[in-house]
Amino acid sequence: MKKDNFLRGAFVATLCIIITKILGVLYVIPFYSIIGSKGSVIYGAAYNVYAIFLNLSTIGLPLAISKMVSEYHTLGYEYTKQKVYRLAGRVMVFTSIVMSLALLLFAPLLARYIINFYDYTEIARAVGADLLAITNLMSGAYLIKEITLVIRVSASAILFVTLISMIRGYLQGMKYIQASSVSQVLEQFVRVVVILLGSYLCMKVFYTSLGFAVSIAVLGATLGAIAALLYLSIKKHSLHEKAVPPTKEEEKITTKYLCKKIVSYTLPLIVMELVGTSFQLVDMFTVVTTLTNVASYTLLDASVIMNILTTLGPKLNVIIVAIANGMVTSLLPSLTSDYVKGNIEEVKKKINKSLKIILYITLPMAVGLSFLAEPVWNVFYGNSFYGPKVFVVSIFTAVFASVYTNAIVMVQSLSRYKTMYIALLSGFFFNACMNIPFMILFHKLGLTIYHGNLFATMLGYSVTIVICLVDMKRTLKISYRDTIKHFFMMIIACMIMVLILTGCSYLIPLTGHSRMMSLLIVFLYALIGAIIYFGFTYFTKTLDAAIGKEAIREVFHKKNNRE
Repeated sequence: MKKDNFLRGAFVATLCIIITKILGVLYVIPFYSIIGSKGSVIYGAAYNVYAIFLNLSTIGLPLAISKMVSEYHTLGYEYTKQKVYRLAGRVMVFTSIVMSLALLLFAPLLARYIINFYDYTEIARAVGADLLAITNLMSGAYLIKEITLVIRVSASAILFVTLISMIRGYLQGMKYIQASSVSQVLEQFVRVVVILLGSYLCMKVFYTSLGFAVSIAVLGATLGAIAALLYLSIKKHSLHEKAVPPTKEEEKITTKYLCKKIVSYTLPLIVMELVGTSFQLVDMFTVVTTLTNVASYTLLDASVIMNILTTLGPKLNVIIVAIANGMVTSLLPSLTSDYVKGNIEEVKKKINKSLKIILYITLPMAVGLSFLAEPVWNVFYGNSFYGPKVFVVSIFTAVFASVYTNAIVMVQSLSRYKTMYIALLSGFFFNACMNIPFMILFHKLGLTIYHGNLFATMLGYSVTIVICLVDMKRTLKISYRDTIKHFFMMIIACMIMVLILTGCSYLIPLTGHSRMMSLLIVFLYALIGAIIYFGFTYFTKTLDAAIGKEAIREVFHKKNNRE
């Protein structure tokens, strides 16, 4: 197995994450048609509980493993590298067992809590069912039993998913990005196949109970994780790593020191996850109240808008955000390795290169999706009055979120933890404090009030980004002048793209079509937009500056970078 250089690793990770996200979006349509509105309520309730407990079982350790393995491997401390993997692995196995047992034991209590406190209005909109019918459905005591069964089945996945995330973190730290990324696609593919095939056989062939059918679908997460675990185990075994004795320097590194270091590396990731979630919590606590009190929206309309802002819209942002996640997978171990070596010039180069690539790819995608907001929304969710109006602006939060994620990872790779905490909390508090004022300001200016919420979110991300970039500039003496120059060229390219697409819209209207026709229009306009954008940036040398011929060669010609 060969190691991946920085850009190839980023490309492979991004591609695999995009494929994984697309599979995750597409399977929902046939799956919900098989199990119906009642089944979708059971599945959604149980899977959301599972996702929370899974996050608690990993607690940011996979990325911490990646960083520490990269650090000690670069220093030549092979014994310590393996020791870190064993220590973190024990913690993850312990937490996963605890979380699995908690799900098994407390499933009835969790199911009852869900029944009593679930937002019926949101469920009705999500599954396209009548509100009264859903309310009556949720009040049935038998539903508690079905949700309990599905939650308990989901508990089986936690141990396996935790194990594969542990191995992925190790392989990423060793710069084996391809194996880690391919395992994600394999896991998702097996999961989707089991979900669709299992639910279809249960409902249409064997006519089992709905709870059993949904349980089989949830079991897809376990089987997908097992398939990925077998693949990763084979890949890790192929490294032929042998136990090595500690060097004199390594003998001074105690277990207590490593445990403290694992905690110090994990804590920032937990904070980042909590802050990221808090951005949506701010919306949930402020949007409905502000819309009803300030702009006199009905409670139903305000709830619909809030659901679009916090649930439906972000689901369409995943492809753009996947680019940031793919970059992070390769960036963290690569920057850590260069920083440990003292190769500051290479660190500067990779920071600027990462920013250029993210902006070069995410900006035109966001602009294009914003322009095609109505047909895109129609393809995924059907006709909606508020959906496209929100999505036309909310898609841009994905660009800010992508840069935000990478900026945080950059300062973390450089061990600038104080800066990371200040940046994260400053961005969050800015968003929390300015969310309502910006909505009121937009309303008084005659602008769409809920766009003020999105503007506050983007500015909150910007605060965090600016603090991180300024700190790296001060610490590394890094210059962003070339990145800024080409960023403006990207903006010009997007403006030209929009102007030409606007002309095309007079010939081929964007609105008033069926889902299939909307899909064809999205594909056609995306193709035209991509040709315009890439053509302009190619002739202005922006493409070469952002990615470069040498970088493209790095992506498509794997090098055996044995260190």
